[in-house]
Amino acid sequence: MRRYAIIKWLTPGLRIKRWFVLLFFGITVLAIGFAQVIITVYRTTELPDSLSIATLRFIPLWARVLMSAGVGIGTIVIALYELNRSILAPFSVREPLIDMVYAHSRRRRGLKVVALGGGTGLPSVLRGMKAYTNNITAVVTVADDGGSSGKLRRELGVLPPGDLRNNIAALADDEDLMTQLFQYRFAHGGLEGHSFGNLFLTALADITGSMDKAVAETGHVLAIEGRVLPSTLQDNVTLMAEVRIPGEARLRRVSGESQISETGGKIERVFLHPDQVRAYPDAVRAILSADLIVIGPGSLFTSILPNLLVAGIIEAIRSSDAYKVYICNVATQSGETDGFTVADHVKALETHIGRNLFDAVLANNHYPSKNAGEKTHYVQMGDPADEVYQRYEVQLADLTDPDRPWRHDAAKLAQALLALYHRAAPSQISTVTVG
Repeated sequence: MRRYAIIKWLTPGLRIKRWFVLLFFGITVLAIGFAQVIITVYRTTELPDSLSIATLRFIPLWARVLMSAGVGIGTIVIALYELNRSILAPFSVREPLIDMVYAHSRRRRGLKVVALGGGTGLPSVLRGMKAYTNNITAVVTVADDGGSSGKLRRELGVLPPGDLRNNIAALADDEDLMTQLFQYRFAHGGLEGHSFGNLFLTALADITGSMDKAVAETGHVLAIEGRVLPSTLQDNVTLMAEVRIPGEARLRRVSGESQISETGGKIERVFLHPDQVRAYPDAVRAILSADLIVIGPGSLFTSILPNLLVAGIIEAIRSSDAYKVYICNVATQSGETDGFTVADHVKALETHIGRNLFDAVLANNHYPSKNAGEKTHYVQMGDPADEVYQRYEVQLADLTDPDRPWRHDAAKLAQALLALYHRAAPSQISTVTVG
């Protein structure tokens, strides 16, 4: 096992061998300099017998060279090993260092992935994909106006931090602890209903001057790999909807993300107010340089579309050379997509943003009853002859979380995404491995 670990340090791409070679070169040059001094003294000075014994003159030259090289190399290896142990001693290392270095190197060279969405769906993509690549960018909606985020937005004029918080926690290395900390909600007093993560981001936004800087600094504090970006920096964005209410002749206009799903009708259209909401330039740049763009999962009308309706986002996605996948929800959402099939989800997107925005549709085909509960209604394929399925590559897989089958399992989702990408773009995946 130890021999395997030593050999593993020589794996290409770790950026370690080059520095060992440079170290060896430096030591060699230094040794040559010392040798020249010693040789000069050796040749010009008559040494006493005691020093002759110390310099091993009684041993053949070739044996002296081998002994010196062996002792020197052994000393260097031991010194580097012990130095490494001393430096890493203050840090908690839960697995062999070489395995950590190898995994980090593989992820550093991984795909450039951009995921758009919000709510509880997008973190599933991040949790799964962070095992394969560090080059992840989450583009998050800022139209949330409910709960703690809505209150902070109204009272302090900041971008709603809730979805940003969820996705930062999903990218954190020690996600379990970070999720507990960032999702912790105060139950009493003046802070009742607020989560720690929302307050943390809001305070940091005040210190740094903007929410995007606050998110970036939070990423540094938590040492996350990847980025979380708002789709826009405008803090006055309101999500509007036109809803068809049973018994009413005219469409009812509803204002505010938190109110839309509570209206009790069929959502015909959603749009942003004001009309021209400018995209965050960093989000556009990330989309244009991506290898893989993932849309969803998440609330169709209140998490996914608010991102896509920001001016510049759709144009960037269409201009990008990335492979684009829409991930359909596992279950329908009450008040938004009741009774929707996979095709209905796609058609609703196309109604708002036009056809052919993505290359493939990834959907679940496993509908377990265990742990599902009475309120879980799975999204079905519906009519397999639906024309939607003729226009896109449709990949079906078991994507359900065993404990919460109405949600995606992060590992299954990542494997399915990478399998799709492997088949579609074999020339671009040399650094990514599924499994």
